[in-house]
Amino acid sequence: MSGISERNKRACMVCSIVLGHSVFMREGCPNCEEVLGLQGNADAIQECTSQVFEGIIALSDPQRSWVAKWQRLQNYKPGIYATKVVGTLPDDIENELESAGISYVRYVILIAHRE
Repeated sequence: MSGISERNKRACMVCSIVLGHSVFMREGCPNCEEVLGLQGNADAIQECTSQVFEGIIALSDPQRSWVAKWQRLQNYKPGIYATKVVGTLPDDIENELESAGISYVRYVILIAHRE
């Protein structure tokens, strides 16, 4: 992922695209900008993207890729995507996504506590 240092990679919590913080700031999310409004908004980038994600998938032709279909990415722009993004969107953003008919999958990590 040229131009993105390890510590600046972030994944959109809605579509899972992985970009650098500066790219989200300059261009917003190529798939979710209309709803999330990340462009030029550092607070929204903090709330709607995460540095905690697993796995990456490179998609050059999402509409024809079986991997994109499996990951439900076939309607998104070509790019680098995380297989799982950890984080929670603010309730108002979740409500806005629901109103717009956009499906959002929340990932929850459970940590077992042993005594």
